[in-house]
Amino acid sequence: MQLPYSPQLHIEYLGRLFDNTSECYKLFWFQAILTKLDTGRDTFTYEELVDEMIADAWYMVTEYHLNLGPKDNLEAVVKHISQTARFKPSEKKPIIIEYLRSCTDKEVLRLKKILIRNVPYRLQAPFIPEFKGKAWDIGERKLPEAMNEQKRLMYYFSAFKGLATEIQLQPDWLDYLHRNKEIIKGWIQYNMITYLQKRNPSVPGISDKLFPPQERKLDKVLKYWRVLIEIQPIREIYHHEEITTSNISIDHFVPWSYVAHDEFWNLHPTTKSINSSKSNHLPDWELYFPLLAEQEYRSYQMLWQYEKLKKEFKSCAKDHLNNSDIAYRLYRENQSMEGFKEQLKEILSPVYESARNSGFGNWVYKDESDHSILQ
Repeated sequence: MQLPYSPQLHIEYLGRLFDNTSECYKLFWFQAILTKLDTGRDTFTYEELVDEMIADAWYMVTEYHLNLGPKDNLEAVVKHISQTARFKPSEKKPIIIEYLRSCTDKEVLRLKKILIRNVPYRLQAPFIPEFKGKAWDIGERKLPEAMNEQKRLMYYFSAFKGLATEIQLQPDWLDYLHRNKEIIKGWIQYNMITYLQKRNPSVPGISDKLFPPQERKLDKVLKYWRVLIEIQPIREIYHHEEITTSNISIDHFVPWSYVAHDEFWNLHPTTKSINSSKSNHLPDWELYFPLLAEQEYRSYQMLWQYEKLKKEFKSCAKDHLNNSDIAYRLYRENQSMEGFKEQLKEILSPVYESARNSGFGNWVYKDESDHSILQ
């Protein structure tokens, strides 16, 4: 991806920021700097940038279960906060930032300090090719002073005091980053996707997992199932509760936070309360897949029996059935229950197993007073 040219600046150095990215820190650090430009300032403390990094990684780690790297300390601090502060995986970013500003947890502070040991300096390595080998190994106190003697850097250092240390963006670079912010954001995201895909080779939809979960548009699927239950009542698969037009909710059997799509074969109706209870967990396969297959097969039979339901199915298929091979395998006419179930299993099982291997917890509905348990 080509970055915008500037006659005054060494854009070729900027373009090499992520050439040697064995960990994710450079990507999150530079993204944090770009985000902070919206404040109208040119000076930022290490701590506020690290807080931004943690908040940006929050959704990837807690909601999407992405692996950020081997023994990654950014991932470690997110998991620690998730376990101790008990925030929801989909917690709003400002709430996480506010928590981090006043956090006195010793483990959080320890991990924050690890995150600032190298990345503020190593990010700018392309700008100072003469810095090689032992030049970097002069200690945390001397390194920022040595870098301040260099020319051409994007930012320099002041107020040398751990997390309170500051970086100050240089005027030419500040102007360039402001003018080209959206393009540079896209460039960072491209590099982030490339990095994360290498770390998570079996995870689909990486590009949809860089940001907080977005509201999904399932209106057509909801309408399909409402038409169906008006023809013939059905019960949801987790608690056998009857589904009505008022309590219906559409569930992703394998959570959206893993699959990052709204394909029809992974969607089924349940109730609003049970869907909320299930959240982004994996339903126990042995308990619930046979029930899902039965429900989906009944739907399949009815769409071939009732013209108005077939019409709604065709409307759904335009947005929610994007693989023609799967569409043929599952929804062609005159399939037996066993044939349909086997096809659905072949399609869904590998996705389910991959999600389980990525850390999505096994879920079983328990009872009305204690809706679910994780195993």
